Amino acid sequence: MPAGAAGDIVSGADYVSQITALESDRRARATFQSLVLSLAPPGGALFDFGAGPGIDARFYAERGFSVAAYDVDPQMCEYFAAHCRGLMEAGRIRLERGSYRDFLARSSVAGGRDVDLVTANFAPLNLVDDLRGLFAAFHALAAPNGKVLASVLSPYFIGDLKYGWWWRNVLRLWRDGHYSVPGSQGPIVRRRLADFAAQSEPYFSLQRVFPGLPPTPPRHSRGRDATGRCAWLSTTRCLFMFLLFEKLAQGGRAARR
Repeated sequence: MPAGAAGDIVSGADYVSQITALESDRRARATFQSLVLSLAPPGGALFDFGAGPGIDARFYAERGFSVAAYDVDPQMCEYFAAHCRGLMEAGRIRLERGSYRDFLARSSVAGGRDVDLVTANFAPLNLVDDLRGLFAAFHALAAPNGKVLASVLSPYFIGDLKYGWWWRNVLRLWRDGHYSVPGSQGPIVRRRLADFAAQSEPYFSLQRVFPGLPPTPPRHSRGRDATGRCAWLSTTRCLFMFLLFEKLAQGGRAARR
């Protein structure tokens, strides 16, 4: 369950219990983690945005990556610190805390290393209204050839057609490229692929889209060209879609050399 989809705000141990209860969520997490392993250079630097309780950050660090992570929720951060204590003490994981506004003002993460891959699993980007400001922050953190891999809610998921809110907003989706519905942590914004692409520029370019389930057949593991006219069709059977963005050399801030 993505943050903000539950009726009540949950964090820490309760959130872990919910996020690991469903087989579909476990498969989505495993698929996202596998993509990270295929995209990040061995021993590379990762930044886990919206890291929650630290499940992914621990997974990455245990496989040899240097991990910096950020979450705005103090209770999530407390659980994260306990869950990843040994790896944090060993210097394999660094946890960034503070307000979202403070995060946007940062130009580096603890340790000062440029990030090879920014990850954002289980839809934290759907809780952000101004994605352009967030991608500007990612641009400042990323290495010149850095990438962003984000798990987001698919607005094309056929399983949502049973809900009245989907039908009330479908025209807005095609007309405006996005719409929002109330959530426990604030509005949940669903966006078309074209809107994600527009919001990421001039800092990143949306390159590929992956369905949020294990690829079948395996040749689909490279995803679809996000600029293709029918790229969205691959996400209709999945609650989540995974988006791969590549850093642009020209942006609001010059790429670091």
